[in-house]
Amino acid sequence: RQPRGAAVVTLAMAAGPPPPLEPRALPAFSEEGFGEKFLRKTRENPLVPLGCLCTAGILTYGLISFKRGNTRRSQLMMRARILAQGFTFAALLGGMVVTALKSRQ
Repeated sequence: RQPRGAAVVTLAMAAGPPPPLEPRALPAFSEEGFGEKFLRKTRENPLVPLGCLCTAGILTYGLISFKRGNTRRSQLMMRARILAQGFTFAALLGGMVVTALKSRQ
């Protein structure tokens, strides 16, 4: 136990102050707008936007069929929409896995 007021001197303090750190130049990043980011992400994983378009198209056709009174076609399109959503979700997960594997290498 040390008496009150006693200073603790470590080896790091005995060696003197550390040398001043030189600031490192930060990498320059350009601002990426919505359009550029959308195109980049589409190029990275083109199946996701394709699945979204298919889902929207099938949903629209199903709603038109429902409005016209064609219930059989409407129900078929709602089931097809679920499949298209599943495809989109699988494409999204697959893209995430591929991106994670690429970042590890």
